[in-house]
Amino acid sequence: MTTTRTGRVRTLTVVAVAGGSLALLPLTGAFAGGGGPGGGDGHAPGDGHPRSVIFVNGDGMGAAHREAARLEQEGFDGQLAMDRLPIAGLQTTDARDPEDTVTDSASSASAWATGQKTYNGAISVDVDGNPLPTIGQQAEEAGLAGGIVTTAQVTDASPAAFFANSADRAAQDDIARQYLEVSRPEVILGGGEDWWLPAGDEGTYPPRAGDEEDPEVSRSTQGDLVAQAQGLGYEYVSTAEEFAAADSDLLLGLFANEEMFQQRPEGQGDEFDPVVSLADMTTRALDVLSQDEDGFFLLVEEEAVDEMSHNNNGARMLESMRSLDDAVEVARAYVAEHPDTLLIVTGDHECGGLTIEDVDAEDESGPGGTLDPSIAGGTESGEDGPFVVAGTGGAYDFALDWTTTSHTGVPTVVTAEGPGSEDLTGYYPNTHLHDVVSAVLFD
Repeated sequence: MTTTRTGRVRTLTVVAVAGGSLALLPLTGAFAGGGGPGGGDGHAPGDGHPRSVIFVNGDGMGAAHREAARLEQEGFDGQLAMDRLPIAGLQTTDARDPEDTVTDSASSASAWATGQKTYNGAISVDVDGNPLPTIGQQAEEAGLAGGIVTTAQVTDASPAAFFANSADRAAQDDIARQYLEVSRPEVILGGGEDWWLPAGDEGTYPPRAGDEEDPEVSRSTQGDLVAQAQGLGYEYVSTAEEFAAADSDLLLGLFANEEMFQQRPEGQGDEFDPVVSLADMTTRALDVLSQDEDGFFLLVEEEAVDEMSHNNNGARMLESMRSLDDAVEVARAYVAEHPDTLLIVTGDHECGGLTIEDVDAEDESGPGGTLDPSIAGGTESGEDGPFVVAGTGGAYDFALDWTTTSHTGVPTVVTAEGPGSEDLTGYYPNTHLHDVVSAVLFD
């Protein structure tokens, strides 16, 4: 590992989207000078000002997901690590889409990253497609370190929103290019090798032969971005062995073609066995980022909560919740040793319309509701389980009842600890998280 880095104000540029192409603009304003936001009035390294944030996203995680995981892992009297955080609030998640009320991950993460609502599919651009400054980019420009840890593609919507700008979340190879040429996060760990390598170069992970739905083949139109990253000084790892041996303060790890799991309904090819666990990736990211004495911003995401909920796969969703809470345990241990760090755990939106019920053969989900019967049709969502309440020896169990395979618009829980966390009590829009994180990092 390299020695501790001192303050390093960058002269990065802000990405602009113009006529469908990306332009680099000279950096001006608060982050262009030698101080923090506000020019020369920024906090100096070591002055005791909180400068680090760990932002944990259980993608698709609503209150019912958290409670189901608590019952299954900890039982009636236990608590998840994420629920032991002392501050709690609720955030609304609605988008500003021309057609839809309910958000997708791109719009919701953009609200966190920029403080502005936008349309579904947008990566930190406004409703007119204009690029917005993001927390991740601003952190790097202010001399802080930045990191991405996810079981999704590292260029998927949630991480992308903090470190890139794009009118379309699908442009993942261009998002990867922006990581290297514009925002330069020090740590990038997760899946998505296919977006970093051109067609014909399948890298470590071969295509899924015979999978017509998603063969998972390399698809970068930006050239060999792995080679570009290595040329910029990143150490590249793609296996558990390489990850364990990594020793660099610039680290790129891609551990799957796409997501680090296979999202399918139960028994239809579903898998949850990541090459490297979310907790281990979080540990390594904190080891690297904490070398920067000015602080850091780290996004940690468990994507499988959302993807398994899209498939109404309760068993795999609960596995992914265990993965997420293990990562939260790592983050809590770090905060205990570094109390100037803000830790936030939340979900960008709810997925699956999930609720928890007693197991009752006479109370099964089916068609109906208040929709016009001509459009309601049959339901593909139903009940899942039974799942045993931990610590009861099987005397108590519960069922999971899914109402949709899509996202819903219910508020999601926010729990937090550390500097600024007291401002996360109450009921507020998701853009409020941007304001709180920005205040901790930059004010």
